[in-house]
Amino acid sequence: QVQLVESGGGLVQAGGSLRLSCVASGRTFSSSAMGWFRQAPGKEREFVAAISRSDGTTYYADFVKGRFTISRSNAKNTVYLQMNSVKPDDTAVYYCAAGGATTSVGYKYAYWGQGTQVTVSS
Repeated sequence: QVQLVESGGGLVQAGGSLRLSCVASGRTFSSSAMGWFRQAPGKEREFVAAISRSDGTTYYADFVKGRFTISRSNAKNTVYLQMNSVKPDDTAVYYCAAGGATTSVGYKYAYWGQGTQVTVSS
């Protein structure tokens, strides 16, 4: 069992930066691939970024490439999402997820956090 708790969301102006954190409980963090997803009001959940469990390979949705960076600290059981040059379209609830495969497919992640709200003002 893995429990995930996100933090770091809030209100930020367009063009600004924000760093989200997701702390995992349990002993399986280092063996889990981690992902970030988001869901805006009235829209479906969408993939943002993922990082592999071992060699740190990362994957990004096209709309965040060059702006967001996913990273992890296995010593701290934490995955991060550094968000730079944010846009109003980035407004959403951001969720972290843990699973066995590094993928953009949400249902392949077994564990999810409760989400943290990010609001970008124009």
